[in-house]
Amino acid sequence: MKKSFKGKYRPANPNKYVGDPTNIIYRSLLERRMMVYLDKNPEIEHWASEELPIRYYSPIDNKWHRYFVDFIVKTIKGKKILIEVKPSRQCVPPKKPTGRKTRSYMRESFEYIRNKAKWQAATRYCKDNGAEFKIITEKDLS
Repeated sequence: MKKSFKGKYRPANPNKYVGDPTNIIYRSLLERRMMVYLDKNPEIEHWASEELPIRYYSPIDNKWHRYFVDFIVKTIKGKKILIEVKPSRQCVPPKKPTGRKTRSYMRESFEYIRNKAKWQAATRYCKDNGAEFKIITEKDLS
């Protein structure tokens, strides 16, 4: 049986969370680690999780979709940052297998293409709204 890495996060500083602090869901241990960092970091004034939909166009199905960036952060210095938390292996194109293309390679390729479209939309959104977009990996959270 595969172990689930999903759960509810209970903030130590619920007043810093924008939204319902009793319903903060993490979908990976990396997201949970980021929540602990945001919750306990005195430089963070406010934070929210998956509260902002950003429209993006997917080249996979040629349709518009909504992308909910993992975190929205405001620092005590007034800086606004949108943060996506991903394993580093999902931030680069998958390695092409020798021989025929496998199902997992195709799935990973489509996911990477979809993620790139989301990240481009988030970057444009931030540029238009005076914010910064960052992708955080396990290398940043160690």
